[in-house]
Amino acid sequence: MHRSGWSLRTPRGTTYLATGRGDLGLARAYIAGDLEIHGVHPGDPYELLRALTGDLVFTLPSPRVMATIIRSIGVGHLRPIKPPELEAPPRWRRIAGGLRHSKGRDAEAIHHHYDVSNTFYEWVLGSSMTYTCACYPGPDASLDEAQENKYRLVFEKLRLKPGDRLLDVGCGWGGMVRYAARRGVRATGVTLSEQQAGWAQRAIAEEGLADLAEVRFGDYRDIADTGFDAVSSIGLLEHIGVRNYPAYFEFLQSRLRQGGLLLNHCITRPDNHSEASTRGFIDRYVFPDGELTGSGRIISAAQDTGLEVLHEENLRQHYAPTLRDWCANLVEHWDEAVAEVGLQTAKVWGLYMAGSRLAFETGGIQLHQVLAVKPSGAEGLTDLPLRPWWTP
Repeated sequence: MHRSGWSLRTPRGTTYLATGRGDLGLARAYIAGDLEIHGVHPGDPYELLRALTGDLVFTLPSPRVMATIIRSIGVGHLRPIKPPELEAPPRWRRIAGGLRHSKGRDAEAIHHHYDVSNTFYEWVLGSSMTYTCACYPGPDASLDEAQENKYRLVFEKLRLKPGDRLLDVGCGWGGMVRYAARRGVRATGVTLSEQQAGWAQRAIAEEGLADLAEVRFGDYRDIADTGFDAVSSIGLLEHIGVRNYPAYFEFLQSRLRQGGLLLNHCITRPDNHSEASTRGFIDRYVFPDGELTGSGRIISAAQDTGLEVLHEENLRQHYAPTLRDWCANLVEHWDEAVAEVGLQTAKVWGLYMAGSRLAFETGGIQLHQVLAVKPSGAEGLTDLPLRPWWTP
């Protein structure tokens, strides 16, 4: 095994590195095949990325080859060149698809990220088909056990019981919907990904849950049903846009009955004043138009729309092992994944998940669950215990 590091292979790679801001140039060169990694698997380059904070070995070409490269580019004339086909256009050019977080532009952003291939996601996510932070009940728990435990945690926080009605917005492949339906809850999910909706509806039918569960393809803002006992939002707020938080919480509150509970689960920043928009590699290759902010800003937005916040907690330490296990799945199914989605897409996912794991480990990003209730008057909360009523 070689020592972890990069090797620059082509003149084009030099141009990418010289013209891309921040991590974007390195990502372009790597995804295009102009930068080769050593000592790690492309499905899980975690150890190499961790070395960025230490003694990363960046192997440049020999002086003779470098001189040829520089002559071919022209000193002082390094100009941006066409990026890999997978790259989304810069934000200022996306206006053609509508204003940021308009329904049309949100649909396109979700399509870019989630409509890769259901088969690919099955290999990476495992049988739970859950693409959000798991909650590990113990250090030896499997990924599937941890995802089941996460759904159990959300279910208990929402105090769901047979006969209740649940709305799950941004429901993915319907994991929360099916978990609730198995326990007698009438559950409705909605997703902007047509591939996710189709997969979820088939899974619901196969489990015999069609009388209790459904997943709709569409925008959560088009849900007309009201009077839900609970609303869960697991991994949706990252796509909403900070300026849209008030409308988001107002809408979800309007879907709840008086005294109904809302659980918001999303990735956050460790502070409330950083720029919310993602930049560089993540924005162009993973989450176009994604925005993250601190848990305090989320709680303020929820409170300002009239929701009463009951509890919040940080699950940051559970996201690193989730990403570890997703990367392990990608490594295990690497050849099939490359055949299914192409080498460049597979490399993007390995780089993105390994880098995210490192960010969660170091606290650069976090994962917060916020539980709130739609107030129902002075007597509305008398049956809620003072301490959390769910199990760890």
